[in-house]
Amino acid sequence: MKTTYLLSLSLTLVLLWQIVDAGDGDIRATEGGSLTLREVTSAALANNPSIKEALRKWNAAKARIPQAAAWDDPRLGGDSLVRRFVDVPPNAFMDQSVSIEQVVPITGRNLLRARAAMADALSTYEDVRRQQLDVIAAARASFFRLANAYDQLEINRKNIESLKQIADISRARYEAGTQTAADVLVAETDESKLEEAQRDLERQLSDEQAQLNTLMNRDAFALLGQPATASVQMPELSSTALRPVVLAQRPEVKMAEAKIDMEKSKLQIARREWIPDPALMVKAQRYNDAGQAVSEVDAGVSFPLPWVNFRKYNAGVREAGENVGAAEQALDRSQKEALRLLRDQLEKIETFHHHVELFRDKLVPQARQAFEANRLSYESGKVSFLDWITSQRVLREVEATARMHLTDYQVAVAELEAIIGAQIYPQPDQQIETRRRRNGDAAKAGAK
Repeated sequence: MKTTYLLSLSLTLVLLWQIVDAGDGDIRATEGGSLTLREVTSAALANNPSIKEALRKWNAAKARIPQAAAWDDPRLGGDSLVRRFVDVPPNAFMDQSVSIEQVVPITGRNLLRARAAMADALSTYEDVRRQQLDVIAAARASFFRLANAYDQLEINRKNIESLKQIADISRARYEAGTQTAADVLVAETDESKLEEAQRDLERQLSDEQAQLNTLMNRDAFALLGQPATASVQMPELSSTALRPVVLAQRPEVKMAEAKIDMEKSKLQIARREWIPDPALMVKAQRYNDAGQAVSEVDAGVSFPLPWVNFRKYNAGVREAGENVGAAEQALDRSQKEALRLLRDQLEKIETFHHHVELFRDKLVPQARQAFEANRLSYESGKVSFLDWITSQRVLREVEATARMHLTDYQVAVAELEAIIGAQIYPQPDQQIETRRRRNGDAAKAGAK
C-alpha cells in the first residue's frame, strides 16, 4: 500500500512538471511571424480544455482514495422516557440513555477499497496521458498540414506565373502567325484552373489555422504565423526496440493493468465479506429518581452474521473472480491491439519515407529537367506546344505530390508517438539546438 501511494505521488509530480514545462512555452510568437513546432506543442499542452478536463477527473479520482480508506462513521443514539403508565419503585427502570457505536474494520476491507480506488485513480491518470498524447499528435499533425498548405500555395503560385509566361509566349507566336489560337487557349485554361485550385488551397489553409487555434484553446479567428520549415530525418525505428516500449508506456495497456489490480482488490473484498467487522458500543444510562447524571455504563459488541446468506456471498466471490478473468483478457487484448497498431504505423512510416526520398531524389529533379528540356526544345522549334504544356503539368503534379508525401510522413511519425506513448522524433528546434551545440563544441576544440 505504501508503494502504491509513493507511485501515485511520483506520477503526480511528473505530470505537474510536464504541465509547468508546457506552460513555459512562449506562445506569443503564434500571433505572427514564424511558428515553431515547440510553440504549438507547448501551447496545446498548457491550454487544451480536454487535458484540463482529464486533470480535473484525475483529481476527483484521487479524492476518492481517502474516502475509501476511512472507517465507517460512528453512530450516536439516545433514548428518553416520555410517559410511564405504571408505578415502579425508584431506580427500577431506565429513564434516559446515550450510546455511541463504532464499527472496527479488523478485516481491512477499507484498505482494500482504498487500493481499488488507487488503481482507479491510476487508470484515470493514464487517461490524462492519453489526452495529452492525442492533443500533441493532433497539434503536430495540424502544424504539418498547415505548413503543407503554405507550401502548396507557393507551388501553385509559381505554376500560375509559369503558365502566364507560357500564355504570353503563345500569344506572341499566335500574333506572329507561327502558332494556333488553340495553344493560347490551352495555356489560359490551365491558368484559370490553377486560380480555382488557389482558392481551394486557401480554404484548406483557413481550416488548418482554425483547427490549430482550437487545439491551443484560442479563438478560431486568431492570427497564426507561418510554420517554420521542418527538416526530414528518419528516426531510428525498430520493431524489436519499440515492442517493449509500447507494452510498457501505452496508456491503454496501463489502464488494463490498473483494471486488473482494481478487480483483484474487489475479489479480496468479496472473500473477506465472510468475516464480519465487529461494532463496539458504549452506553450510559440514568434510572428513574436517580440523583446522579449517569447511573450505569455498559459496553457491548455486535456483528452481522454473513454465514446465513451464504449464497449471496458465494455469488459475490464468483462475480469478482470472473471480473478478474475478464480484466486479464482485456489486458491481453490491449497488448495485441497495441502491437497491431505499432506494426501498421511502422509500415505506414516506412512507405511514406520511401515516397519522400523517391520524389525528392528522383521524380522532382527529373520532372524539372524534363520541363526545362521541353522549354528549350519548344523555343528552338523541336517539340510541340502540347509537349511543353504537358511537361509543365507533370512538374506541377510531381511537386505537389512530393510535398503531400512529406506531410503524410510527418503526420505518421506524430501518430506513432501517440500509439506507443513516448517521444521518438526530435522536434525541429531541438535538432537545430543539437547542431548548434555540436558546432560550438567543435569550434572550442579547434580553438584549443
